[in-house]
Amino acid sequence: MVKNRKFIYAKPFEGEPKVSNFKLVEEELPALKDNEVHFEAVAISVDPYMRAIASYIKPGATMIGSQVAKVVESKHPNFKPGQLAVGQFGWQTNYIGDPDLVMSPFGSKEPPHLLPDFQGLSPSLGLGVLGMPGNTAYFGLLDLCKPKPGEVVVVTAAAGAVGSLVGQIAKIKGCKVIGFAGSDDKVEWLKKDLNFDYAFNYKKIDVLEALKQAAPDGVDCYFDNVGGVMASKIISCMRNFGRIACCGAISTYNDDTPPDAPAVQIYMIMKQLKMEGFLAQRWADRWFEGIKQNVQWVKEGKLKYKETVTKGFEKMPEAFICMLKGDSTGKAVIMV
Repeated sequence: MVKNRKFIYAKPFEGEPKVSNFKLVEEELPALKDNEVHFEAVAISVDPYMRAIASYIKPGATMIGSQVAKVVESKHPNFKPGQLAVGQFGWQTNYIGDPDLVMSPFGSKEPPHLLPDFQGLSPSLGLGVLGMPGNTAYFGLLDLCKPKPGEVVVVTAAAGAVGSLVGQIAKIKGCKVIGFAGSDDKVEWLKKDLNFDYAFNYKKIDVLEALKQAAPDGVDCYFDNVGGVMASKIISCMRNFGRIACCGAISTYNDDTPPDAPAVQIYMIMKQLKMEGFLAQRWADRWFEGIKQNVQWVKEGKLKYKETVTKGFEKMPEAFICMLKGDSTGKAVIMV
């Protein structure tokens, strides 16, 4: 028998998540059956989407999330002991089951896949720049916004796991990049290390004032991670035929009622803007295209990353809460 520790979603969130929303429990897992695999967690991800789709999680269920996990034992033809895989195994130290039946938190079929060879890079990057956040940035920016050299690209939550990569990919494509983040340290990182043309602390300067300085002629592409009033202000500053990729709305996730924000329809109509929401699973059939390109850019020094690492499985709730408060930079990862 395998002893497993897991965090269950103990009671629904009300406003900001609290440690009391989760409960750590232990259980014994059964022996493997045919076609099953025993995965042992190596690194576990915490992401903003977990708060956004909390209403779909039933109290008492294992908290959702992706892992880099090691194959301990296998009765499945595609997985061998010692291999590393990425899968939606949730907040738990062990998982036993048929990997072909594992579902993504969005309900689409997304079986675990073996971790590609990252050529000496940390396996935890399979949860960040070389995983779902990396592909979210890659496909969301390039396929939806289609930035052209010389265009102005704005990204919010720019120091986060996705936003920091969006800005760098836009720079690789020859764009002028403006980022908004929530602290002076993050702003300094964006400008000094990631080569953003402009970066602003939205807590200290109004978005409209910042864009007057950085983009007096308007914005061509907007990668939206925050939603709310900030998004409405940026959309009002866009040029004709601008493109908007709606990736997240982190500013609203803890709200019990929908927030009021200025209407954007007049700008959408008069400036003939295109706005599209998306989930990264849309590009499941091209998944490794994004990872392969991002690996190459990392190796070339064109794509830099940062991980905020928390050590210890028992600290998962605290790491999740800190990530949502903006206390982490880059990708938040728990090393088990």
